[in-house]
Parts: sequence; structure tokens; C-alpha cells
Amino acid sequence: MATQRIELGLTASTPSGEGCGDGCGCGHAAAAAAPTPSASEGLSDSELRVEGMTCAHCVRAVTEELDALDGVEVAGIDLNVGGVSIVRIRSNGTAGDDELAAAIDEAGYALVR
Repeated sequence: MATQRIELGLTASTPSGEGCGDGCGCGHAAAAAAPTPSASEGLSDSELRVEGMTCAHCVRAVTEELDALDGVEVAGIDLNVGGVSIVRIRSNGTAGDDELAAAIDEAGYALVR
């Protein structure tokens, strides 16, 4: 399976019907690979394992939910199509683990505990 790293701190508006380019058929354009968030003072890192993510649309759904949380500065993801993806979150500590897990659940994906 291919692994792709995608920065979750930014979202892009894409016309529907383009597809991810990997044949998933979701109707969204593929996101460009980006580096993992860099270190900053006063921020903490969380790492969550998530099942069910298969494309850029999946990444975008998780991004939107995480971005809506107070304190989330940046999130990065190692997308493992069809497997367990790693979501790395840098925050100021305001968003707790339960809130992060609820955001991922709200996006429609399963947190692996």
C-alpha cells in the first residue's frame, strides 16, 4: 500500500467530479504531499491512529473537524490507504484527547485505541 504524507493545516476548494487520481471515485482532487508540522515552544504534540481513510477527501474531512477545535495549531497525516493512518496534531493543549477523538469520529473515521 502507498503511504502519502499530507499537511492538514490547509484546505483547498476543488470542483467536484475530478476524482483523487487514484481511482477512489470520491469526486475530489488529490492533495499535495507536505511535511510534518515543525516544533514550536508552548505547543504539545498528539499522535492518533485512524482507520478508514483512503484519499484526499478523507484527509480534508478530518482537517475540517480538527481545525474547528480551539487550540489546534496544525495537523499532519501519514495517509495509509486502506490501513491505519497516523494523524499528528500540534496544539496549545486546549483541545484534549477526548475532543480530538470526537472530531475524528465526527468526520466519519474510526480511532484505533
